[in-house]
Amino acid sequence: MKPHHHLDHGTVMAYAAGTLDEAFMIVVASHLALCAFCRKAVHEAEALGGELMSELAANAVSAECRTRTFAALDQATLHRLPVAVPQTELPVPLARLLDATSFKDIAWKKKAPGVAMFDIKLPAHARGQLKLLRIGAGRAMPEHGHGGEEITLVLQGAYRDHMGRFARGDVADLDQDIEHQPVVEQDGDCICLVATEAPTRFKSLAARLMQPFVGI
Repeated sequence: MKPHHHLDHGTVMAYAAGTLDEAFMIVVASHLALCAFCRKAVHEAEALGGELMSELAANAVSAECRTRTFAALDQATLHRLPVAVPQTELPVPLARLLDATSFKDIAWKKKAPGVAMFDIKLPAHARGQLKLLRIGAGRAMPEHGHGGEEITLVLQGAYRDHMGRFARGDVADLDQDIEHQPVVEQDGDCICLVATEAPTRFKSLAARLMQPFVGI
């Protein structure tokens, strides 16, 4: 199935430049494994960056600057794995990170009725959080906004909100101005890979009280 919801242009440029935080880099790389449209956009952004670099006058750089640049390049290419659509449930970058090929391999933790989660450990220097989230069929998430940037990639099932229907391969690239209430479709659980830089802002008091226990 071809994805219908794609990455924001700013996210594409940041990924091509290697400036995304670790959690977001993994989600974007996983989306690219499923989305030819965004792969093409990233290639174009990388080509544009190469042209701009070639037009800059050559200047000597310090050893410290050179070391920082190569370190950034290593980080930027960490998740640039083969982009062919994988034959497993998990996109290639995520499968390699978790050393797993199926959702059955995940050690899910139940957080609430119909809600399970798996925290993906990141390096100590990484900012933000990365989680796998499984929501039961027909269930609605509490209405909420975001304390910062958030990118959600649907890996299984589908949900709907005021922005449309999100199914496997679709990505919701959201900022702190967006509020929504995802509702999972009735024919199966919805599993998403979610990168956040700040806690979710739930609107209802009950959801806010439960937030420390659920961990979203």
